[in-house]
Amino acid sequence: VQLQASGGGLVQAGGSLRLSCADPRRTFSNNGVGWFRQAPGKDREYVASINWRGTDTDYADSAKGRFTISRDNAKVYLQMNSLRPEDTAVYYCASALGPSTSANNRGYRYWGQGTLVTVSS
Repeated sequence: VQLQASGGGLVQAGGSLRLSCADPRRTFSNNGVGWFRQAPGKDREYVASINWRGTDTDYADSAKGRFTISRDNAKVYLQMNSLRPEDTAVYYCASALGPSTSANNRGYRYWGQGTLVTVSS
């Protein structure tokens, strides 16, 4: 496992969670990092990404205004507020091939194992 995602859990609608992505092998220190999610029976979809310096971010429409991606020297975070039942999914972090943000999952090289987020109504 290249990356380690954590922080998932069960939360009520309207609640918040903060996901973390650790990089023990330092695969994303000079790379963009993205968060993706996959709900049961659905394709993996893009959530958000951040460039290598943390100065540029990008969000899927479903995440705008509710989720915030950030990073420090060791980890990348996804703060999720105002959660909805449709946010229920396994969330994955991934290290991009390059230094920029990217919404294309083919632009990512290393993936974490995922962390489950369940939002109850």
